[in-house]
Amino acid sequence: MAKRAVLAYSGGLDTSVAVAWLKEELGVEVVAVAVDVGQGGDLEAIKARAIEAGAMDAVVIEGKERYANEILLPALYANALYEGRYPLVSSLSRPLIVDLLVKEARKYGADSLAHGCTGKGNDQVRFEVATRALAPDLEILAPVRSWGMTREESIEYAIKHGVKVPVTKDRLYSIDENIWGRAIECGILEDPWNSPPEDVWEMTSVKETSPTSLTIGFEKGVPVSLDGKAMDFLTLLGHINEKVGSFGFGRVDMVENRRVGIKSRETYEAPGALALIRAHSDLEGLTLERDLSHEKARLEPKWAELAYDGLWFSPLMDSLRAFMESSQKFVTGDVRLDLSPGTCTVSGRRSPVSLYDYGLATYDAQDSFRHQDAEGFVRIWGLGVETWSRKQVGNQ
Repeated sequence: MAKRAVLAYSGGLDTSVAVAWLKEELGVEVVAVAVDVGQGGDLEAIKARAIEAGAMDAVVIEGKERYANEILLPALYANALYEGRYPLVSSLSRPLIVDLLVKEARKYGADSLAHGCTGKGNDQVRFEVATRALAPDLEILAPVRSWGMTREESIEYAIKHGVKVPVTKDRLYSIDENIWGRAIECGILEDPWNSPPEDVWEMTSVKETSPTSLTIGFEKGVPVSLDGKAMDFLTLLGHINEKVGSFGFGRVDMVENRRVGIKSRETYEAPGALALIRAHSDLEGLTLERDLSHEKARLEPKWAELAYDGLWFSPLMDSLRAFMESSQKFVTGDVRLDLSPGTCTVSGRRSPVSLYDYGLATYDAQDSFRHQDAEGFVRIWGLGVETWSRKQVGNQ
């Protein structure tokens, strides 16, 4: 039986109650570890809340820079959207969090890793599969999956044990946030017919209505400038989140297929992520050779699926990440995005290594394409179909 656990701690309802429950019900010493991936809030207050709930120690780890450079950039290289819509807001933070949790477990001599995930969500898969990949000797504790309490009962448990939680019975949303976006679920959102109330949105509330544009500069797939001003990726992402979000762009409301086999109504807002993916993908259209572009597009959904399914630490994901990174060698240039309320569209792109050749593409006098070569190419290209038609279709 586990004696000391490192708990992935968010400071929310489930993980706060988990601190008290693990201590009271299982007699486990708890080290609460919160990783700052841009979720906001007072992290020192979160740390204090864990101690008040009964943790033997609480740690806050700065993770935004590693998250941006080691996780989000590879996701951008892959234009990662699960089921073509979800930019993997929650999924992508889990590999980094588990990596840091394992390091803290070694430091504190813990024999287990604990999380606050439910039994029908995706995060349990991500936490546990990643833990088994990095530290198969650690026992895994899943108190929320074990205790069987409803969300309302968890609130009652918290009140009974003096655990302070930022949730009330009137507002039962479950929110997960980081620098890539926000995921909002529970409450009225569990009925897929209900429109999301305006109060669920924070990053995408409309503040600007006058159309404008911004230009993002890329070097080898990495966003390196905004409107001509050089900046690191983490800083640039923050600016784009704010600017694009102020026009109300970046909301996703969908029914998605969870790894555990159920459909779930999910709402997300990810203005920066969706704007960057849109710009990056468009620049690839200008700079990637045709066969590479097509094969990359075929593999992108698989990349997103592996990240969603918790297989960041796996041989296939290692290979796909290497492929995606190698594909970025010539993804350099600028993309202009036009912004208006609720919309973000690409209106221009340019690159010093563009494969767009005006002389080949134009129908004007500057046309340099050898039209006479096309006749033989088209005839040979269609020769197999022509032979099939003459020999088989005509004899039916």
